[in-house]
Amino acid sequence: MAENKSPPQEGAYTDNLANQIDPSSLVPQALKSYWELATDYPLLSAVLLLIIAYAFALLSRAFFSYVLVRLVTRSEWRLDDLLIDNLKRPVFTTILFLGVMLAVQVAHLPFGANPMINLAASLIIVSWMLAALRLSSDILTHLSDAPKATLVEPRTIPMFDVVLKLVTILLASYTLLLIWGINPVGWLASAGIVGIAIGFAAKDTLANLFSGLFILADSPYKIGDFIHLDSGERGEIIGIGMRSTRLLTRSDVEITIPNAVIANAKITNESGGPTHKLRIALPVGVAYGSNADQICEVLQNIGDTHEETCSHPPPSVRMRGFGASSLDFELLCWIEQPQDRGRIRHEMFMSVYNRFDELGIEIPYSKHDIYIKSAIED
Repeated sequence: MAENKSPPQEGAYTDNLANQIDPSSLVPQALKSYWELATDYPLLSAVLLLIIAYAFALLSRAFFSYVLVRLVTRSEWRLDDLLIDNLKRPVFTTILFLGVMLAVQVAHLPFGANPMINLAASLIIVSWMLAALRLSSDILTHLSDAPKATLVEPRTIPMFDVVLKLVTILLASYTLLLIWGINPVGWLASAGIVGIAIGFAAKDTLANLFSGLFILADSPYKIGDFIHLDSGERGEIIGIGMRSTRLLTRSDVEITIPNAVIANAKITNESGGPTHKLRIALPVGVAYGSNADQICEVLQNIGDTHEETCSHPPPSVRMRGFGASSLDFELLCWIEQPQDRGRIRHEMFMSVYNRFDELGIEIPYSKHDIYIKSAIED
């Protein structure tokens, strides 16, 4: 009696992993005779395959734990340690569940082998996906710690970590769909339509996310930097997220700025450059007739003796010009911490004023002479 099978629906992906496995093709030619004998006793063969697979899995674990670990301990390269730590578990899982897949195929179970084979293959894929997720984070951290790291730095780790994890999960999901005989094309088309709808509904959020990626890649600032925006905000960067950047002002107020806004702003990074040092300038005016050499000496001494000014580069004094009522000088000093700029300027201005008062140096101020003309009656 002929068996009538309904044809597969158009566009369906009916082929799965269980239908593609031929256990006899995996057996070496020298063991073909033993395999044919084993097929006469399917349950016994399945048990033997499970025992052999488990034994080889244990051997692989021992090989990773003892042989390879001893080899890599002789190396100063830390990346090989990360590889062994992360690959030990998926290799064990792969060997064990490959044996399970062969045993299920050989056992000729009455309820069918397809679901169990697909489940075993799925567990293998999931184990490698989890290992890849852990390994990507460890490798990024290792690369960022390298002395000559340029692209992968601590501030760019979140961006690369998200991208690598997303790619890993997508590839694993695609493979799982193929294992279970599901056509991924239809799912991708549906995901594209849903993505377009989400893009229109959350365009501001997506703009902030992409701006966050560009900020992490371009790194115009980093956590701990003092920045000044063209909109007037100034403070220390305390957090850089995928959606926003957090700024702590000198008034101890936390400002959250969307990345799309700060990415288009003019940013002055006071902590930029090869060091965190900041140069401060103190404008000083003295009356005409003052001894210019004495003024330079007094200001230089104040800059040199302050405890928090840098000696490299040293403080310097410049005469900037002739003002309307004063000789204009400027004391230039470098400080280590930009957040101390206001306090240090205050202390140095106080020192300048007190020293000028001791030496009798006049600080000019604006004067207006008013003449009152009285009316003379005839």
